[in-house]
Amino acid sequence: MKRKVSLKELIAFQHYTIEEMTVKTFHFNPFQVNTYVLHDDTGEAIIVDPGNYYADENEQLQNYIVKENLAVQYVVNTHPHIDHVIGNSWCLKHLDTPIYIHEKALELYHQTHSYCAVLGMEIEPCPEPSKFLQEGDILTFGTQSLQVFYTPGHADGSICLYDEKHKMVFVGDVLFAGSVGRTDLPTGSSPVLMQSIREKLLTLPDETTVFCGHEMTTTIGYERQNNPFINN
Repeated sequence: MKRKVSLKELIAFQHYTIEEMTVKTFHFNPFQVNTYVLHDDTGEAIIVDPGNYYADENEQLQNYIVKENLAVQYVVNTHPHIDHVIGNSWCLKHLDTPIYIHEKALELYHQTHSYCAVLGMEIEPCPEPSKFLQEGDILTFGTQSLQVFYTPGHADGSICLYDEKHKMVFVGDVLFAGSVGRTDLPTGSSPVLMQSIREKLLTLPDETTVFCGHEMTTTIGYERQNNPFINN
């Protein structure tokens, strides 16, 4: 059973600030992916999973960056599914941002254009990544740092980004409020996914806020106690 969400929580989810760190959430493309813009008081920012596909979504993202006077340092893809990467080309072209991705995501990433064509979605070919991430890497921007966890199971190349200072983790489609990522797509594996969740995410403090690839945030503690897929 999913946790009920109040209107106050829903509004707060769109613009989450703790100390000097801000997380702005956009819901983009037909799959309603959560695209996150992380920034701090220095004005430096990163984008996690740019799913902007429609012109008005590009405009929303651009307007927010201009309004907040942000300097976007790079883009991170948590995994190579189309809803999480289709904004990469726009970000490279309009923001001149390098693209970071795990190397094991590359095979599926290179098929993005073909998958979109099957769904009737027209996109430019995805740009080649500028950097390959791996387990244990530390990503920095402004005065912030994020640790990379390699968390396959939903797809090869899936990663999570952990902010130990602010007790936040960005999990892509590995974990959801009351659910977990699907494993019936290419390179998916239920046993591998559960191993990733138990070894990389459930070891985090209960109060850690989980920013999912779709829908609402949750916490590690809540999922540990209530997620039926974890507790089976």
